Amino acid sequence: MNMFKTLIAGAVLSGLSSIALAAGNPLSVHVLNLQDGLPSSDVSVTLEKQEGQGWSTLNKGVTNEQGRITGLYPEGKTLEKGTYRVTFKTGEWFQKHQTASFFPEVPVIFNVDGSLPHYHIPLLISPYGFSTYRGS
Repeated sequence: MNMFKTLIAGAVLSGLSSIALAAGNPLSVHVLNLQDGLPSSDVSVTLEKQEGQGWSTLNKGVTNEQGRITGLYPEGKTLEKGTYRVTFKTGEWFQKHQTASFFPEVPVIFNVDGSLPHYHIPLLISPYGFSTYRGS
């Protein structure tokens, strides 16, 4: 029974530490594989900001074992108003898992208007489809 309590406490603390990290950074992402319902770890993700007609790379990361990057925005910088693009390298991820897929990457373009302190971009993937939304 003590082992069970320790496992539960560890899971709760792990979740809390992810929340605490996300609270300190204005942008987080989460990738889940709809095919098996599990988090997608080791997905490469790039964050860019629109500058005129082009895009400027701000940061890159890789999802953790929970399929999350809790702090994708560059450390110590303030999230500015503007248009951003988060690109998930889904084709690479499916290839690593020996699964054919249709989309080599999923770009999610969104506007930051300054009304929220934190933006969360969840991505639900399958080999031939995806879905995303503004999370919290």
